[in-house]
Amino acid sequence: MLRLASTAFLATFSACALAVSIAEIQGASFRSPLAGKVVQDVRGVVTAKDRYGMWFQSESSGDSRYSNGLRIYGNAILRQVNVGDLISIGGTVAEYRAKDNPNDLLQTQIASPHDVRVLSSDNIVTPLILGKDRIPPVGKLSAADVGPDGWLSVPNNVSLLENLNATLQPDLYGLDFWESLEGQLVTIPYPVAANFPDRFGSFWAYGDWPVSGKNSRGGLTITFSDEDNVPQAHPEAIFVGRAMDGTKNPHTSVGMTLSNITGIVAYQYGYFYVLPLTAPRVISVPNSEVLPSSLVASAHPCELNIGDYNVENMSPRSHHISVVAEHIADYLKTPDVVFVQEIQDDSGPRDNGIVSANKTLATLVKAIQASSGVQYEFVNIAPENNMDGGQPGGNIRVAYLWRPEKVSLIPGLIGNATQATRVVFDDEEKLGLSLNPGRIDPKNSAWEEARKPLAAAWQTISGERFYTVNIHFSSKRDSSSPQGDARPPVNGGSDRRISQANVTATFIKTLLAHDANASIVVAGDLNEFVQTRAVFAPFTGLLADTNEAAGVVSEERYTYVYDQHMQEIDHIFVSTRVAERGVQVEHVHVNTWAASSGARASDHDPTVAKVWVCDSEGAHSGK
Repeated sequence: MLRLASTAFLATFSACALAVSIAEIQGASFRSPLAGKVVQDVRGVVTAKDRYGMWFQSESSGDSRYSNGLRIYGNAILRQVNVGDLISIGGTVAEYRAKDNPNDLLQTQIASPHDVRVLSSDNIVTPLILGKDRIPPVGKLSAADVGPDGWLSVPNNVSLLENLNATLQPDLYGLDFWESLEGQLVTIPYPVAANFPDRFGSFWAYGDWPVSGKNSRGGLTITFSDEDNVPQAHPEAIFVGRAMDGTKNPHTSVGMTLSNITGIVAYQYGYFYVLPLTAPRVISVPNSEVLPSSLVASAHPCELNIGDYNVENMSPRSHHISVVAEHIADYLKTPDVVFVQEIQDDSGPRDNGIVSANKTLATLVKAIQASSGVQYEFVNIAPENNMDGGQPGGNIRVAYLWRPEKVSLIPGLIGNATQATRVVFDDEEKLGLSLNPGRIDPKNSAWEEARKPLAAAWQTISGERFYTVNIHFSSKRDSSSPQGDARPPVNGGSDRRISQANVTATFIKTLLAHDANASIVVAGDLNEFVQTRAVFAPFTGLLADTNEAAGVVSEERYTYVYDQHMQEIDHIFVSTRVAERGVQVEHVHVNTWAASSGARASDHDPTVAKVWVCDSEGAHSGK
């Protein structure tokens, strides 16, 4: 009786199973219309194998929305088939997402494979040539990225792509494009690396097809679209994963060119990848030599060079102090004032209650003097222990370095970690600060676990006053993948950065309310792109971006590289009056142009600007 019951079950099972094509399983949207269904006699040629399963591919359906490649999950059948075999297979259509990655897109696959039959062998699948057979769209990731700033819009995480499950539009949107190729064999012709590799050896690249924001180095800078003024998301770049034959990917740098890459389009770890059949070779390596800034120091007391540099967790024992010092001396040409961020306390990351950073700054100043002969002075305000975020125990903060032969702090009391400086008139009825330097509203909840901005009032050797704010806004920690389910993607900390920009803007407004012609420089690591206009809205009409004031080409505005994007998260803003007098600015790519990630002194590039801070003498000489 048991044998008869089993036979009856198998007959019923077979009758319920669907004989379908790969394209019918993939469907024209993000989720398979057959998810959860048992299918049979699904046919295709095996294109690649890994230790967990394989991919196979059939003839194209003629509709670009339907992928004709598919993942088969299950290693029990690996010995039964070889690459090039035309097979027939049954199984259950599944949408896979790792339990610990709830924001990942779903990967369509056949699970619990059975009834594997090899119909023929030594078949050849010709890979689809990207840029020729199919061209990635430029600019936008998803139709679900609603808002004026597209993928950078605030609020974000207002919808889930998999829940929407809209019909794919692969000619318009990047996520739709790569989804429509899921499981297919493709070739990236003439690939160019867009970043350093991650810790697994994967790297971002684009091929011989149109791209947006391409800069002189060969990287892709975040810019606004000329068509609709929405930030470009660079869906035309793709993550290249580890090679399936075990060969090692090269250690890429931005602009490196490689041999053609053939592999499978797959989704994993929050991104679309091409998984190479074999690792590419290096064809050419860009020159890692960086030209120093052309902005030389001026003898005029009103014309100042302002430097800005996030020196990445610098403590007295940091190995990169001498290199940073060389950058400030030889590449920034020893600016008159240098804004620095991520200065750690004198014990570095040891969480021992020490908060002073005087030893750290003295070590940096000494190294700059050794490189240039220039003696800087410095000032900072120590934070409360472990209250300003960053590496635990490190107590990072912002600080100023300055050349005393060009500028000096207006005499006054220096604030402490919890005291707020105010705009005041001194005994000479001149505009100053109650604490100089002093923190801006440090008890405001906007600065919880974040660096507090440091405001300072200065005077030139001719007695003219100007004002600065050194800022380091909250990080993007807890952001979601731009290629994940949440649309627009979660921009971690954006609400805090908006609040921080508002607090900073309120202080600037107070200065300008007392002196509409005040010369103000606001600089630092804002951990945000100007293309996220919601964050920078408080500065609108109040401060000018030096890039705009100086006419820097949009594609060359970058200080950082992350994912496939070269981006500017370090900024120098000036008051309108300073901008009107004329500004020059240069980003010095000593780190983003490095030969390897390990060769960098910091993950940020420094910037230097030339500004005129005196109102009485009008515009720049020679401008």
